[in-house]
Amino acid sequence: MKAVIQRVTESAVRIGEETVGRIGPGLVVLLGVGKSDGPADADWLADKICHLRVFEDQGGKMNRSLHASHGEMLIVSQFTLYGDCRKGRRPSFTGAGDPDAAKALYEYYIRKVQQNGIRTQSGRFGAAMTVMIVNDGPVTLILETP
Repeated sequence: MKAVIQRVTESAVRIGEETVGRIGPGLVVLLGVGKSDGPADADWLADKICHLRVFEDQGGKMNRSLHASHGEMLIVSQFTLYGDCRKGRRPSFTGAGDPDAAKALYEYYIRKVQQNGIRTQSGRFGAAMTVMIVNDGPVTLILETP
């Protein structure tokens, strides 16, 4: 699995005219599922991101997790994270997971984050979405499962 994580002051995801997810301060996770990914990858990634210390403490040092800062998480499926642009001019998505398996793992990841006690919102798997992100810092990190 691959994730682009952004610390935000607020974020929302829309499908057409409908807002399907909205958070205040917290993290936006753009989540990609690869062909060989499974539940153990989602478990590792959920635990890592929920406890990642990227929020500032009183001294201005990034020393607080999503838990400690009482932040929220907006999770958006992003198969294009598996786009391979090394050859030609058009990305190849052969590394992305099968849509049915990827959807199941995406939904599993959301449940794992919720089980960590994090308030979550999400986009809709496979939909064309508009994502509004107000990056805080800016803090943007990229994680891949081992």
